[in-house]
Amino acid sequence: MSTHATVIRRGRPGENGVLTRIAQEAKGHWGYPGEWLKAWKDALTLSADFISKNPVFVAEIEGATIGFYALCSEGHTVTLEHLWVAPGHIGTGLGAKLFHHAAKEASALGASAMNIETDPNAESFYLRMGAKRIGEVSSIVNSSPRLLPILLYDLRSSADYTSPVHNQPAR
Repeated sequence: MSTHATVIRRGRPGENGVLTRIAQEAKGHWGYPGEWLKAWKDALTLSADFISKNPVFVAEIEGATIGFYALCSEGHTVTLEHLWVAPGHIGTGLGAKLFHHAAKEASALGASAMNIETDPNAESFYLRMGAKRIGEVSSIVNSSPRLLPILLYDLRSSADYTSPVHNQPAR
């Protein structure tokens, strides 16, 4: 882990290629079959247009992009659309920094909660951050059925987004 400070800043449309690469590599970190990763290619691709129209924030160390998140909002509903950490930085606390930053941004947008539809491998991370499981949605990838957790993070009960004090242990 680097001793240099992590900077989180607004993403730029021209960064769509590097952000797409991080999303695809991070998804691949979980050992999914290659044909599943191909099926998810569109969902893991960020366009310059998406970045210009949505709050996208990038984490970097010494100018190197190492992670990002994106929020999508409609009225008072905010969804954490993406949160990806480059595989070499998974487990360093970067995901928590990005999540807390996303919570501040979602609150600033006027949301009282942040919706999260996540990969089953990431569910325990979000539960540790304080999100609650509220359901699941069925998904099929190359004829293989999966259940994706649907989570909700209550922004009203989590006033201090930089402290892990409000976090709940994973079950």
